[in-house]
Amino acid sequence: MELIRDEIRRHLPQAGEARRLFHGRGHSFAGYEELTIDSFGPVLLVILYQRRSQPWLDELAALLRLEVAGTSAVLLQERFLPQSPSRLLWGELPDEVDALEGGLRFRLRLGQGQNIGFFPDMAVGRELVRKLAAGRRVLNLFAYTCSFSVAALAGGARQVVNLDMNKGALELGRFNHRLNGIDTRQVSFLPLELFRSFGKLLRLGPFDLVISDPPATQGASFTAERHWPKLLRRLPELLAPGADIIACRNGPGLPPGLIENLVAEQLPSAELLGRYLPGEDFPEAQPEQGVCLFHYRVP
Repeated sequence: MELIRDEIRRHLPQAGEARRLFHGRGHSFAGYEELTIDSFGPVLLVILYQRRSQPWLDELAALLRLEVAGTSAVLLQERFLPQSPSRLLWGELPDEVDALEGGLRFRLRLGQGQNIGFFPDMAVGRELVRKLAAGRRVLNLFAYTCSFSVAALAGGARQVVNLDMNKGALELGRFNHRLNGIDTRQVSFLPLELFRSFGKLLRLGPFDLVISDPPATQGASFTAERHWPKLLRRLPELLAPGADIIACRNGPGLPPGLIENLVAEQLPSAELLGRYLPGEDFPEAQPEQGVCLFHYRVP
């Protein structure tokens, strides 16, 4: 437990901000590759991808209670089991829990399924969107619970279109806008499949900033190797002159250079302005295999 304790102490949350306390999935800590720990205000979320004994879990919960001030609950999600069930290791789960980031709030669905509605490793992307969005028309593809949209509007975006097949996730996204006092009259929520919706997007565009953060795979509707090329071929139809593109690589099984090579093939005029890794809370033994955001601009 000493290794976990020492790493947690380097990443303690400040002012209730959401934070990754331990990132074993980056393979930087031998023997703990199956473990991540996130802090969301009073709740600590432990995710395990392999089974651990109950005494070990009890020891971990005691360590977390000691090291992280203000903790009221330690929740365990067991990803190695079907449907990724959650159970309390200690304390009582509040009725409502939000992830706080940069003064913005995002409602969590703790204990209701594998995905809780918020991805801490996308903080660098939300910050970038917030900086780029002022006065611009933004298209948020694979929007999920619309955290990029909230960030864009907090940065002064003129219009945001959110598209995702998951209607329930978009409803939570709509709530996230209200949670942050955002007038949704300038926001669209489209529960549609991307490649069947280009006509509608063309009518709503063109867009000055497009964010594409797809899952590594989404059944038959999106697989990286098949659908990234298709998306990049059609993307110019939606872009205004001088538009920015943020493309996210978030699948550890994706080949290195996939997005860069495809953009060079399909959008040769696009200029790469930056590559962004999630930051010090997410150490990766092989950064080229981890999450990365690419910022491009077209003429």
